[in-house]
Amino acid sequence: MKIQIINKSKHLLPQYATLFSAGMDLRANLEKPITLKPLERCLVPTGLYIALPEGYEAQIRPRSGLALKKGITLLNTPGTIDADYRGEIGVIMVNLSSEEFVVEDGERIAQMVISHYEQVVWEEVQVLNETERGTGGFGHTGVE
Repeated sequence: MKIQIINKSKHLLPQYATLFSAGMDLRANLEKPITLKPLERCLVPTGLYIALPEGYEAQIRPRSGLALKKGITLLNTPGTIDADYRGEIGVIMVNLSSEEFVVEDGERIAQMVISHYEQVVWEEVQVLNETERGTGGFGHTGVE
């Protein structure tokens, strides 16, 4: 699949790290580093603009290494970039650790996954079909 992209950053285009990677790394595009204090959040620019085909979205997801090693994750995750959005891709980062974290220019800050979706047309009814599970939810099956 080909997707149009404008790269106003100082960095290479997002790319897959391995042959079977689902996500491409996004990099921070900064004039100066950003220091995230504990529990602080900020919008980090990437310098990237994309035009997705109708029926596709870009999902912005945390990087597992940053989450595990540094306590850095993303808010509104996965973030969705709709097919009709043409603005710069920004990443909402948050520091859930007890230490400051410095976001450097060019640092890999998130992953972007391109995904197909369907739009629905609601069919309003009075009764839903029965299932074995029924209305059970929120841990109703217990712990095995």
